[in-house]
Amino acid sequence: MGSVDITAVALEHLEAMSTLHPDLSEPYQNLVGLYQRKLWHQLTSSTLEFVSNPSSTLRTTAEGTNSYLALFDKVMLPIDKKLNQLTLARIASSVAFSLLDDPPYKDGVAARAILENLLEKRARLGPSAALHAESRLGLLGLTVLARSGEALTTDSSVKALEATKECIDRNRSVLAELADTESEAAVVHSAFYETAMTYRKAVGPPEAYYREAIQYVAYTSLKDLAEEERRSLATDLSLAALTGEGVFNFGEVVTAQALQCLEGTDLHYLVELLAAGARGDVLGFQRVADANAAAIQMQPSLVSRAEAVKEKITLLALVNMVFERPSLERTLSFEDIADRVAVPLDQVEWVIMRALSLKLIKGTMDQVEQTVDVTWVMPRVLDAKQMSELATRFGEWAVKVSKTKDYMQEHTGALLNQ
Repeated sequence: MGSVDITAVALEHLEAMSTLHPDLSEPYQNLVGLYQRKLWHQLTSSTLEFVSNPSSTLRTTAEGTNSYLALFDKVMLPIDKKLNQLTLARIASSVAFSLLDDPPYKDGVAARAILENLLEKRARLGPSAALHAESRLGLLGLTVLARSGEALTTDSSVKALEATKECIDRNRSVLAELADTESEAAVVHSAFYETAMTYRKAVGPPEAYYREAIQYVAYTSLKDLAEEERRSLATDLSLAALTGEGVFNFGEVVTAQALQCLEGTDLHYLVELLAAGARGDVLGFQRVADANAAAIQMQPSLVSRAEAVKEKITLLALVNMVFERPSLERTLSFEDIADRVAVPLDQVEWVIMRALSLKLIKGTMDQVEQTVDVTWVMPRVLDAKQMSELATRFGEWAVKVSKTKDYMQEHTGALLNQ
């Protein structure tokens, strides 16, 4: 098809859709103008914005087909060489996912074909666009699998999940190479981590889900997510932090904007649990748990891992106890530890050994003297109150350094001037 024919088909389609759907006449006419003036960058950006809002812009053509698919086939694909390839991949993704809500395409075959056909041009796409398309293709498969209701243990499900995992593992190194070289790296990171996060939500374990989800939150503009999606993400992230093995950096979650959507909801107790854990407040954690006992019983992961969560909060209490002490006053008695972490005195040694083995702290324990000398505590994200306390401590340290300097100058001035 010649360039004149391609242009004629594209403009005819856009004009027809503008007439068929008068309420969308303005955006369709905008696309007409951009196409006629060959403003390809603006055309791709406007098209991406258009197909990113299916609740208001997704319709059917006069033939009864998906309007996004028709726009992609008749307008975008014929000029794909002229377009920004990452933006094209993002448009293709939006079109593919729109098909999943269209009865004739719910099986995902047509949706997959859009991204698979695009990936056949991998050399032209470049690493960013190809990685984005592959990530969205993986997410598409996971979405179709989840909507099908098929058990994850069937042969077809296992095969699909294994293929997704292979794709994630293969692309992780590619993603690392893009980090400092691609101006639109955040978009690609977001797509990759959403797929990895969704995969881990399906197969577990919670700590693996947490690692992927916290990265997804870091690279994603949450305002672009629907309210239901934000709430689901906040709930899953909270539960994964509480129950995930080896996840102790609660401050990382508490300070994340993702949890703000739980404010004023019946799930806000999850935020309160995390906040108490981040402070190492064992009694505060227990008060929140007791006040929301019925709601907690509705969360299987919290119920099944209740003892592990209790142990985690105990260990965090010890970590915070160490942090709250000046660096030169970190020889702790077993008795003080027992009081701070709310365990019997005869269990303190076990708590210390557990914290040492998990590398939450470093130091030496004196079982005869019943003390532990802590030389290092794990770094973690601090809340505003903890940051204020740390700032005060730095201030006190600066004063001590200044006094020491003055003392040295006063008593050793003659020697220093020689």
